[in-house]
Amino acid sequence: MAKMYYEKDCDLNRLNGKKIAIVGYGSQGHAHALNLRDSGCDVIVGLREGGKSWPVAVKDGFEVMPVAEATKAADIIMILINDEKQADMYKKDIAPYLTAGKAIAFAHGFNIRYKQIVPPADVDVFMAAPKGPGHTVRSQFVAGKGVPCLVAVEQDASGSCMDIALAYIAGIGGARAGILETTMHEETETDLFGEQTVLCGGVVDLMKCGFETLVEAGYAPENAYFECIHEMKLIVDLINKGGVAAMNYSISDTAEYGEYVSGPRVLPYEQTKANMRAVLSDIQDGTFAGKWIAENKNGRTFFNSKREQLAKHPMEIVGKELREKMLWKNDADLDSASN
Repeated sequence: MAKMYYEKDCDLNRLNGKKIAIVGYGSQGHAHALNLRDSGCDVIVGLREGGKSWPVAVKDGFEVMPVAEATKAADIIMILINDEKQADMYKKDIAPYLTAGKAIAFAHGFNIRYKQIVPPADVDVFMAAPKGPGHTVRSQFVAGKGVPCLVAVEQDASGSCMDIALAYIAGIGGARAGILETTMHEETETDLFGEQTVLCGGVVDLMKCGFETLVEAGYAPENAYFECIHEMKLIVDLINKGGVAAMNYSISDTAEYGEYVSGPRVLPYEQTKANMRAVLSDIQDGTFAGKWIAENKNGRTFFNSKREQLAKHPMEIVGKELREKMLWKNDADLDSASN
């Protein structure tokens, strides 16, 4: 079993006298900065000059400065901008000022795993990765709770990197829920695999296929949306609380029987696993990372075309119209929910 840590294993005092620079003030950045400050830590925010997040961070009461200046001033630099932007920013604004004894941290291991960022040997390198979006990291903290986190030490130059990492996670509230020890290598590969085959790639294509099948058979698009997309959250919430058994307990026996007889018809088990193994192989050998890095260097033509194509899909159009007509509350602007 992987090792777990909780509040009793973390000492926030390990952050006393240390200045923490949060680089980026989006979904994760605003949550880390606010939670750490509320935990009594000394926090500054490093941003690109002229960026839209600068006035937001200032409004929230932080000292904001360019990334290079924040790196010079801080003892711990947490990078929370998009994966594809980290390497260039690191080389330009962090690496020249990353002196011995400092620590650099990440919430995802992509750039370390694929060697887009290679820190010097005299700094600590760790990962503090909440397993939830930033607005949830913040709202759970405010409610006195926390989001489970992963912790990993990639480079222990100081001899106390794990203690610092655990203190950092306690500061953002993760120790209230539980901290799972892993490696940046393993986190990166399992995270990419889960996103591509199940959580994002798999689920989106499954919902899209279900929606299209019902509409093509003559059923109302609104009904198709409710049955194949809207109810997905209800099902996932049950699984999140108590596993598949909790879902099966809560649904009808008819639905559970359908799960057993029709699930394998939709996703032939051995063929699906073979396809998943191929995806995992591309992640492990760097094929996927290479394609994503090249995509960003070449104008994101494929990425942008797929995003535009999805926006025009009837599933998205019908869903937007339905949500606007219903009385449930949308989380319309999650990244700006600072408090």
